[in-house]
Amino acid sequence: MPIQLRRLLLAFAIFIALFLVVRYFLVPDSYGELGAYRSLSLKENEEPIAKFVGVETCEMCHDTIVKAKASDVHQKLQCEVCHGPGYLHMENPETVKMIIPTEREHCGKCHELNAAKKSKIAQVNLAEHNVENKCIDCHNPHMPWELKE
Repeated sequence: MPIQLRRLLLAFAIFIALFLVVRYFLVPDSYGELGAYRSLSLKENEEPIAKFVGVETCEMCHDTIVKAKASDVHQKLQCEVCHGPGYLHMENPETVKMIIPTEREHCGKCHELNAAKKSKIAQVNLAEHNVENKCIDCHNPHMPWELKE
């Protein structure tokens, strides 16, 4: 057998061995049980935890807040934009509490000064604007036009 052919066969053998080692570590155990699919993916996707319930559901218990927000600049935002998915809270409101954002970075997701934003959203430079306080120290997010004293 010529030396070139031996070298080529050795290269193929090394390539195949590396392929099998990488495949062993990267392919999930349940792959192939249902054809070209992972059988565990059905169980993983069976019931996702995050479920959004909508402002109508929030209003059933928090009607005063929803009514105050109705005349607010945030009126078109769903409650869950800031407070997270409400399904688990709706199912068990005594033990599952909603997110109450208090950090400046949370408000900055929409209100951070950005020249690329051409919208009616009020923008502030978080690095300069009242840096020693949290936004909610001065602003009520449900009625931001009213400054707290």
